[in-house]
Amino acid sequence: MSALATSRRRLRDITPGTVIATLALVVVSAVVLLPIAIIVFTAFKPVAEVNAFPPSLLPGTWTLDNLQQITSELPFFRLIANSFVFAGGVTACALVFDSLAAYALARIDFTGRRFLLITIIATLMIPFQATLIPLYQLVSDLGWVNTYAALIVPRAADAFGIFFLRQFFLSLPRDLDAAARMDGASEFRVFRSVVLPNAMPALLTLGLFTFVNNWNDLLWPLVFTTDSEMGTITSGLTLLTGPGGIVPHGVMMAGSLIAILPLVIAFLFVQRRFIENIATTGLK
Repeated sequence: MSALATSRRRLRDITPGTVIATLALVVVSAVVLLPIAIIVFTAFKPVAEVNAFPPSLLPGTWTLDNLQQITSELPFFRLIANSFVFAGGVTACALVFDSLAAYALARIDFTGRRFLLITIIATLMIPFQATLIPLYQLVSDLGWVNTYAALIVPRAADAFGIFFLRQFFLSLPRDLDAAARMDGASEFRVFRSVVLPNAMPALLTLGLFTFVNNWNDLLWPLVFTTDSEMGTITSGLTLLTGPGGIVPHGVMMAGSLIAILPLVIAFLFVQRRFIENIATTGLK
């Protein structure tokens, strides 16, 4: 009887605004997930169904031919490994260098700090394409073309990451620094043992953004690598264009499906850790 009363009470609490908001959320979610559904279902369609008109969302016949074809036409697993090295290497370097620079700009008083911060922020206004040719000339002079160094080193630090972490570091109480210094901690010890543990949510957020942006980047690997064995998964998929510009959409979708799986896993992992760190920030 109590369960029935509870159900009736919940039904009475449902307002027209709640119903409209729920329907709007369902519609927006369907629109956002539709491209993902097209990628997934097209990856398992035979060629005849992929090119059929009018197109259908669900495959009439499920096949693994597209997944098998992409591994035979491309050095697929090498491209995936290169993407991990590229995106992971840039992310690791960016977190280290961005956090060090952000800590200095946020917690250390030195002459010219404000001017340096303005200069770093001003670099965000320079179009990426404007620096691409000079960067390529520099990388070529160093003999780094078709190497991991060419992919990682020019992106080892990022102005947005420095600004993002600096703003978060400013929000941390300075009493934590003062207490650590009174205990005899060095500046680097304060940074490593006090600031970084409390900044874990910001570091995870920046790490996820950096990893996703570099994993999905197409132009950078295309410019700095000419050998297919040194390309990434995004640049490798461009090699699937056949004679006359014909694109095997089924194979392309199969490659895209495999390519987005690491991003989904990274997002789920970071989301869980992000919530955990938000709940425990300041309690350690």
